This record gives sequence, structure tokens and C-alpha cells, in this order.
Amino acid sequence: MKPLPPLRDVIARHGLSASKALGQNFLLDEQLLDRIARIPGDLNGERAYEVGPGPGGLTRALLRAGAEVTAVERDRRCLPALAELNEAADGRLRVIYGDALAIDEKEAAGEGAHIVANLPYNVGTALLVRWLGGEAWPPWWASLTLMFQQEVAERIVARPGSPAYGRLAVLAQWRSESKLAMKVHRSAFVPPPKVMSAVVHIVPKAAPEGVSAATLESLTGAAFGQRRKMLRRSLQSLPGALDALERLGIDSERRAETLGVEEFVAIAREMRR
Repeated sequence: MKPLPPLRDVIARHGLSASKALGQNFLLDEQLLDRIARIPGDLNGERAYEVGPGPGGLTRALLRAGAEVTAVERDRRCLPALAELNEAADGRLRVIYGDALAIDEKEAAGEGAHIVANLPYNVGTALLVRWLGGEAWPPWWASLTLMFQQEVAERIVARPGSPAYGRLAVLAQWRSESKLAMKVHRSAFVPPPKVMSAVVHIVPKAAPEGVSAATLESLTGAAFGQRRKMLRRSLQSLPGALDALERLGIDSERRAETLGVEEFVAIAREMRR
């Protein structure tokens, strides 16, 4: 890569104050950004897909790691700074102006891309659920390295019985390996958010046989939608769920947070039968 000015200078020159409406908080510590870019492994010659690059801090780190980067940005103000970055990277950066929730990601990024992003807080969970969902598995992406509010990150990697355990944990763990890769202090951002952040790394694994993703999503949505109620109450409106519990010998007076991921998978499989 050609030499680049400091990120703070780029932000000042282009007038890129963070937009609260877009959930923006810029990360400027380049050593920290390089650490994040190393989490997926060796990216040299690999494809990376980034959502919300902003002024391009994490984008720089991905390019320094040798990746071919596709970035989706809906803030038009950031496009000139990203165009300068593409020039410095000899064309290894492709920027798509638009809404990440509305584009065909597989077509844009390519099969086997590593998704690496400091996700805007207001769309992070919605994007994660989309990447983890669907019947097709393994997915089009090779790994997810995503920054969230720490509270959300802890929900993704939570274990049964913990206060953070819920629907997001089951969806992230039933056919993926997820781990909390690093925590990021609020002071690393401009402007500093009110909460701490954390990076989660997720890698797909073989999906259990005979399980529909749609059924599991409906099951966990019902179970955790009324998490303080016993399963016989929270699942009573979901066709086949209580019968599945009985056939599996799972006590319907348990609450959702006491069931392990494997038990939810077994119930979803039994419902499909």
C-alpha cells in the first residue's frame, strides 16, 4: 500500500463527523485495527466483505493484511475518502454505495469471503441473524469477525443458564462455532460510545441433520419471547412443539434458558418429523 495520512487527518479534511442516525462510531487506533484484521487468519489473497467502513480505518487494516475488499457504505460523505484509499491500494478495494440490508451480498463479495466489520449499532443484530439464517448450509461466507456492543457479543456466545443466554446464542451456535475474540474499550472510538464493545468470531460447522432453520427460528422465537414462562405456556401456540417435548422426555415446566442448544435442535428435529 502507498503511504496514507493519519485517519484523524482524513476525517477532518472530509468533514466526517460520526452520524448518530447511522449508528457510527469511528475506530482510529491502527494497531487495534490490525489486531482485528488478524482474527480471521491469513487474509493475504483472500476476499473480505465489510459493512459500514466509514472513513476506512478497518478497511486499511484489511488491505494491509493483503485482502481484496468489498465494502458497503450508505453514508455518501465517506465515499471520497474511500476512493482515495482504493487508489492507495492499487484497486483492491471495491466500494458499493447502498444499504447493506438491501444488497445481494454473495454476488457482491463472492463465495468464501470473510465478513469483517465494525457493524453500525443500529443494524448489527439484523445482519447477524440474516447471515446465520436460511436453509442453505454451509453459508456463502467463510467466517464472521464482527464488532458489537459488548452486551450483544455476550448474548451471541452465552451458555445455557446464564442471563445473556437466549435466541441469539442458539442461532449462533447450533451450526457454528462462536467465540468472543477481544474486548474494545469505549475510549478507542470517536466519538466514544456509552457502552463497551467486543469482537465476536464465528466459523460455520456441519449442520445437524433433519433440522429446518425456519423451524428452529420459530421455536426459539416462541421460547425466548416469553422466557420467564414455562415451556408449556410459551410453546403452546407453536404447532407440534409440546408433542415434541413429550416424545423427547423434556419437562414442559422447564424454562427456555435451561435448555441447551442440542435440546433445541432435538425439539426442532422432532417437530419436523
